[in-house]
Amino acid sequence: MTRAAGLERLSAFLAEAAPAYAEARNTDRGPDAPPTTSALSPYLRRRLLTEAEVATAAVAALGAAGAEAFVTEVFWRTYFKGHLETHPEAWTRYLSDLAEARARLAAEPGLRRTYEAAVDGRAGLDGFDTWARDLVATGWLHNHARMWFASIWIFTLRLPWPLGADFFLRHLLDGDPASNTLSWRWVAGLHTRGKAYRARRDNIRRFTEGRHDPAGLDEDAAPLEEAMPPREVPLAAADAMPDGPVALLLHLDDLHPESLPLGPARIARVGGLLAHVEGATDRVRSADAAAMVDALARAAAHFGCPADPVRAGWSGDLPVVTAWAPLGPSAAALPGGCLRLRRAWDETAWPLATRGFFRLKRAIPDLIAA
Repeated sequence: MTRAAGLERLSAFLAEAAPAYAEARNTDRGPDAPPTTSALSPYLRRRLLTEAEVATAAVAALGAAGAEAFVTEVFWRTYFKGHLETHPEAWTRYLSDLAEARARLAAEPGLRRTYEAAVDGRAGLDGFDTWARDLVATGWLHNHARMWFASIWIFTLRLPWPLGADFFLRHLLDGDPASNTLSWRWVAGLHTRGKAYRARRDNIRRFTEGRHDPAGLDEDAAPLEEAMPPREVPLAAADAMPDGPVALLLHLDDLHPESLPLGPARIARVGGLLAHVEGATDRVRSADAAAMVDALARAAAHFGCPADPVRAGWSGDLPVVTAWAPLGPSAAALPGGCLRLRRAWDETAWPLATRGFFRLKRAIPDLIAA
């Protein structure tokens, strides 16, 4: 998991699958077939590649019209981050609901049996069982399969959605707290209240090209409900960068230090903070660790200073600056007193992500131009 590998993947996507992306992206041909999506999300999740460079590369290669569908998907990731930053209660509720659901697993044998069969790929549902096994085996699922899986989990198997979101977050190589949490809430009918996503047999059959044809799905279940949606809060302001030497703290949400807007700050030391998702698999932890090693090596070369994993006293007496860490493990692990900077991409897009996606979508051409 390196920036070089991400750039290679981006180049291959733009040359091969990108021209057909708009037509083919919803088709899941399985893990052994060439992907119909970009497969760039593990690199974007860690910002080994930035959204700005990926979107502008797509527009340069395909033109604005040809790149529109792909660039829109890139902005969905930005939207989810901005929405969670301005609705942090969605994250804290997820964590508390997950703890409650885990307590139910311990207390309710029937629920526990259904859950264990689901995550082991033994639910008896064509497609769903394959996706569960593929996720565990590879750390990856096609985006359309993720939607089908989440819908079946919630509406057919009647399992608590936070348990499914946790299953994804622990296994996915691109597991992102914002995208994952809000996607599951969207499927359940909580993100857009009363509007759920229901997996349908004919849709699965069509977009898996007949590989899967599941019977017994509940295609008419009512959306889930909550008493009140998460409250919107103002987006916290970024900090001004100091003039002079600083220590730069890298974390797993932003591993492209070469492009950070550091202003007058001069990087004298770099430290890497690894904060994994709770319960992350060895595959995910290894990818995180490899990405951090790569970022530290690039930072050392770019800034001409020591760059090592964070240890006690690593920053000395220097002020510590860091890229903005969206809600999740990295944000929770940041030491007090860090000065947080924000990229122009997030600064301009996140304020447009407080409601539905289409407010941000309308602004995409202007944001790309800027």
